[in-house]
Amino acid sequence: MAQVAITGAGGRMGRALIEATLDTEGAHLIGATVREGSSLAGVDAAELVGRPRSGAPVVTDLEALDGANVLIDFTTIESTLANLAHCVEHGMPCVIGTTGFSADEEGAIEEAARHIPIVYAPNFSVGVNVVLDLLDRTARVLGDTVDVEVLETHHRHKVDAPSGTALAMGRTVAHALDRTLDDVAVFGRQGQTGARPRDQIGFATMRAGDVVGEHTVLFASEGERVEITHKASSRRTFADGAVRAAIWVSEKTPGLYSMRDVLGLN
Repeated sequence: MAQVAITGAGGRMGRALIEATLDTEGAHLIGATVREGSSLAGVDAAELVGRPRSGAPVVTDLEALDGANVLIDFTTIESTLANLAHCVEHGMPCVIGTTGFSADEEGAIEEAARHIPIVYAPNFSVGVNVVLDLLDRTARVLGDTVDVEVLETHHRHKVDAPSGTALAMGRTVAHALDRTLDDVAVFGRQGQTGARPRDQIGFATMRAGDVVGEHTVLFASEGERVEITHKASSRRTFADGAVRAAIWVSEKTPGLYSMRDVLGLN
C-alpha cells in the first residue's frame, strides 16, 4: 500500500491529487502540506475536496507526515527541490510533476535519483504518454518529408512556456528524426523569417482563460498533413496518473523513472 503525502494542498492540482488518492485502490492518503501561515493548516485534507474526514491532516511541514512512504509534488521549482531534499534525507520515493526546471536543477533531480526512486515526467496523463509513443512512430515513418510544428494552449495562470509537455513532444520527434531539439527548435516567429528549413521544429504557445491543456503536433508535407492532438478537460487526468505512478514507484529501487516506465511503454 502506498502511504501518500501530497504537497501544495491549497492549489487546484493539489486538491485534484487529494481526490485521486482518496479514490484509488492501493493508495492511502497520509496527509498534505500547505505554505506556512495558510489558513488551511490543521483541517482534514479530505474536507478540502468535499469528502468526509479521513484522518489525513493538512500541515505546514513534511516532517509531520512521518507515516508517508511516497511523496507527490506538483508545486514550484524552489519548493519541489526543497521537498526532494527531504525525500532523500528520509529515503522516501518521490513523484515530481513540477515543470520548468533548468538544466542544473534537472541535474539535482538526477543526483537525488541515485539515492531514492523518482518518477519525473512533464505530463502524467496516460493519454499524453500514449501520444508520445504515437509521435515517435509517426516521425520515424514520415522521416524528413514533413515540417513539424508543436502547438500548445494552457490557462492564463501557467508560468512556464512552452509547456513541459510540448517540449517533451518536440524532443520525442527530434530524437526519432536523429536531431537534437536544442539545435532545431524555434520558439515563435516574427518579421522576415525567410523560408522554413525542413529540419526546424516550431513551437507556438497560447495562454488564455481556464484551458487545462491542449497539445497538437502537426506533420505537414506538400499535399497532406497529419495532426496528433491531446486535449485535457480536467486536472483529474493528471492526478490519476500521478497516483498510479506513486503506487508503482513506492516499491522500486533508486533511479530516475518516467511515466513511460510506469505504463510499460519503454
